Amino acid sequence: MKRPHSFVIALSFAIVSSLGCSPADDSNGSPGSAGSTPNGSGGASATGGGKSGGGAPATAGATTGGAPTAGAATGGAATGGAATAGAPTAGAATGGSATGSAGTGGKAAGGAAAGGASGSGGKPGGGGGSAGGSGGGSDTETLSAGCGKMPTIASNMYNNGNPISITAASKQRRYILSVPANYDNTKPYRLVIAWHQLDGNDKQMYQQNYYWLKDIADAASSTIFVAPNGEKNGTPCTGTGNGESGCGWPDSSGSNVALADAVVAQVEENFCIDKKKIFANGWSYGGSMSYRTACSRPLGGTGTWGVRAVAIYNGSAQLSAGGCTPSKAVAFYASHGTNDTVLSYDGGVSMAQTYAKLNGCTWMTPTRATGNHVCTNVTGCTAGYPVEFCSFVGPHTPDPPREGGQRWQPQEVWKLFSQF
Repeated sequence: MKRPHSFVIALSFAIVSSLGCSPADDSNGSPGSAGSTPNGSGGASATGGGKSGGGAPATAGATTGGAPTAGAATGGAATGGAATAGAPTAGAATGGSATGSAGTGGKAAGGAAAGGASGSGGKPGGGGGSAGGSGGGSDTETLSAGCGKMPTIASNMYNNGNPISITAASKQRRYILSVPANYDNTKPYRLVIAWHQLDGNDKQMYQQNYYWLKDIADAASSTIFVAPNGEKNGTPCTGTGNGESGCGWPDSSGSNVALADAVVAQVEENFCIDKKKIFANGWSYGGSMSYRTACSRPLGGTGTWGVRAVAIYNGSAQLSAGGCTPSKAVAFYASHGTNDTVLSYDGGVSMAQTYAKLNGCTWMTPTRATGNHVCTNVTGCTAGYPVEFCSFVGPHTPDPPREGGQRWQPQEVWKLFSQF
């Protein structure tokens, strides 16, 4: 049933005002304790363990603290730090020969790799190579301005969790940047944006290795990561600890899309980025901001940049949607806990359904987990634009119950991102 606009505004305000998606982890990686009142700021602990070297992970995440208010509770799970294990899955480094170079009629639709071999008939959605075949053009325009240049961002401003100041929408904002230790300015890299949850911040994303994707990406030295910092009550967040109360992504005015624009532009100017391989991921409020990013900045849209794929963990379409209605295909991953009492499971499914339609898929309701997690790959999608929904038995968390002692979600997400 279509809700009136006034309801969406009221819901967004209620969620922004009271939703407690996550308390911050402490310095030793211990999750926050469960909230004791309906509107408590605590929230139940998540299933993730401590950061490397910390305590053993919990085996089952408790439901979140606080009853839902207009569809959102004030609880929310915190997660631990970076995983210490997990081999990369299909995490091939970029910069080699492209597997599907441009052929007759122009370049392929997917992300271009620098120095790709020429050929004919590039496959849709694959990696377009350099000029080749009859009528093929050069894909050098997909490489950012930072290729072949020394960055002007000083090396002591990244890879250490220190925020970088940046101006966006006439406000002083910030983000944290991580670059592979063996960065090579002649090699194009992926760029992954990590949007933090409510009550989180950029520093927490850095400590969690950007939802643990960096743990996998580092094996191939293929990816640059950024974590923008949110705002509250229309004012940029400035906290220096691991998380900040009330910090999130209210974006009816587009100020946080403007932040993404500024961050991507600065990183592209300083580092070698394959502009067809930009991705976003996030949990809860951050998942909603990832959804907004896919809507407002799809690859091939009207902006100066766009995301090729997004990953959303227990998110909602309404929190950061503003006035944007998704209209262009973006490769899509979503996961949701069946016991989520903060943001509805069905809402997570609905977001996947929206992109299944845009991506030309044949929609089928994803299997709902009753034991181990179950990932449903929607069939019939346009080549290069898959849609995947993973269901798990668990609460509101980006770090679902581990299976065999291992995190499974970062592997699923990296499998999607690394295919481009």
